[in-house]
Amino acid sequence: MNSAAPALTPTTRALAWCLHLLVIGLLSLAAVRAVTGERPHAGWIIAASVLCGLTYAAGPVLPGVRRSRRAAALWLTAVGACWTVLLALSADGVWVAFPLYFLQLHLLPRRAGVVAVVATAVVAIAGFAVHQDSFSAAMAIGPALGAAVAVAVVWGYQALYRESEHRRRLIEELTATRADLAAAQHTAGVLAERDRLAREIHDTLAQGLSSIQLLLRAAERALPQAPQNAARYVDQARQAAADNLAEARRFVAALTPPTLEGTTLADALERLCTTTSARHRITARFHLTGDPAPLTTAHEVALLRIAQSALANTVRHAGATTAEVTLSYLGDHVALDIVDDGHGFDPTLLPASDPETGGFGLAVMRARTQALGGALTIESAPGRGTVLAARLPLSPPSATEPEAHP
Repeated sequence: MNSAAPALTPTTRALAWCLHLLVIGLLSLAAVRAVTGERPHAGWIIAASVLCGLTYAAGPVLPGVRRSRRAAALWLTAVGACWTVLLALSADGVWVAFPLYFLQLHLLPRRAGVVAVVATAVVAIAGFAVHQDSFSAAMAIGPALGAAVAVAVVWGYQALYRESEHRRRLIEELTATRADLAAAQHTAGVLAERDRLAREIHDTLAQGLSSIQLLLRAAERALPQAPQNAARYVDQARQAAADNLAEARRFVAALTPPTLEGTTLADALERLCTTTSARHRITARFHLTGDPAPLTTAHEVALLRIAQSALANTVRHAGATTAEVTLSYLGDHVALDIVDDGHGFDPTLLPASDPETGGFGLAVMRARTQALGGALTIESAPGRGTVLAARLPLSPPSATEPEAHP
């Protein structure tokens, strides 16, 4: 199989140039020593050195040597053949074996590279022994030691390179994961803020506009027979619009609802019942049981919004004449109960939420209670009124716990 040869990236550009200069220097040394030493066949030695240098220089220029192991093997074979000719002519050619070790280990597969290095070392030892007309263990030490050093250096460098690449990939994965996590957190924050705004708009502006609509219809029915009643309804509608304008400004700024400023939750609920009784044909009464305990702002806002939404639903849909709102402190829990004597309904047959007709109230109330680790229960039946109960623990869930979505 002809697989691509590794690029020169494992060996830095500086090391590659050092290797090139080493080969040129050793070939030049062999040629110069042939001339200065007046050795036999000096011309052939110079020609072999030049041919070996030109063959070597063709490798970095040819792109196929870097892309194909087969091309690299052919080029190394040509360089080795030229080097063998030089070694046969001059003993100085033995020194060229050292840079050849690095080339073979770098361009050839691991096993083939080792085989090539061993073969090159054997040829170097044999050629040097022929020139010396004798053989001793000392002659084998130099080429063999050079081959061992080359193998150790190249394999060690490749191991370090693989480790560096592995760490680089891990860093890239970590960077990508952090970017994905940041994007996910941003998306979660956007969704949480959108849900918060949706709940606030539903429990304030939407309910307030519904109340204004009911008051204006009552004023329309009172005209022209009872202009005083119509004026009273219009004045109440105007006051409701002013209250909801204040609510809108405050929740946009993420502040405490104005109905809770400078007062307690019980006072705010009592004032809500009084306002509802004054604006609509229903008697809403507030009751407080148990010993009041300090509540977090989140608890107070949630219970107030649930009461507002429940009374608004009672006014719009129940046709009730009375509504009882009870705030109960039960030790480690706080409970809010809203009971009316209206038409009632089947909780299992609730219509789906719709942007045109509404139907988000119960879902929003349930989301508020679940976000604080509580529960919302509804008991109702056609013709038997409705009981809505919200129960919250006084210790809120962990801040890292995701808020439930309606």
